[in-house]
Amino acid sequence: MFREIRKKKNKISIEAAKELLKNERRGVFSVNGDNGYPYGIPINYIYCEDEGKIYFHGAKAGHKVDSIKKCDKVCFTVYGNETVKAEEWAPFLQSAVVFGRCRLIADQDEAVELCRMFAGKYYPDMKLVDEELAVSGKAVQMFEITIEHISGKEIQEI
Repeated sequence: MFREIRKKKNKISIEAAKELLKNERRGVFSVNGDNGYPYGIPINYIYCEDEGKIYFHGAKAGHKVDSIKKCDKVCFTVYGNETVKAEEWAPFLQSAVVFGRCRLIADQDEAVELCRMFAGKYYPDMKLVDEELAVSGKAVQMFEITIEHISGKEIQEI
């Protein structure tokens, strides 16, 4: 159903792709947008390997929400682990691409708890998270990507 990476020599293991998902802080979330145009935006996220899910937050209305309501098929890409190898001058870069289905979390209690877990990755301490949620927790919209396919590769940026 999903394409294999064309250049097999660039492929990294699924485990390495998952590590990238765990460790990176930002990625690009893409949907089928208006008038057949793809719509990709950078987001902060949290990856829950045990659940096979990615969570992120955003507004309750807008292009992203409208697109997900029309078609829940999405793509999410992260990249990082840039390294310069001793024998090469140009850096190598790893990426992971996820295909899946996205849904809006409708239950407010679940959304706030997911937001709390998500914020733990980005805030310096949980006290700040709790203070922010007390003020704006009701306005949060959490999104859940159920992962259907993951692939990863390493390329040299020339």
